[in-house]
Amino acid sequence: MPKVPVAKSLTRREREIMDIIYRRGRATAQEVLEELPKPPSYSAVRALLRLLEERGHVTHAQEGQRYVYSAAVPRRDARKSALAHVVKTFFGGSVHQTMSALVESSRTKLSRDELDRLSEIIDRAKKEGR
Repeated sequence: MPKVPVAKSLTRREREIMDIIYRRGRATAQEVLEELPKPPSYSAVRALLRLLEERGHVTHAQEGQRYVYSAAVPRRDARKSALAHVVKTFFGGSVHQTMSALVESSRTKLSRDELDRLSEIIDRAKKEGR
């Protein structure tokens, strides 16, 4: 599995760009620009994409005169890396404290179905000895 870049280094604008690329699968600088809220200049988007590539978040392929960017790692792997960073940084590595904070601070009440799914995940982890 490729090394997952650490998401903590992303600015708000870089996260917005990554969200666009993950949602679309691949995108040119112009396509990214068109989807950004309060977009910066085209050259600023190109510079941000170049920085994201230097840091290992995206790769590009040249198609004619255009660069087409795609995520360097699957979104699933990036999520795991980002979550591990949050758990380590804000909860001292405690999954219990993280889950408690998520459940207790949920803006909306968790549905019965969501609670059942969480219980199933916990039961499966117990059976697997995790």
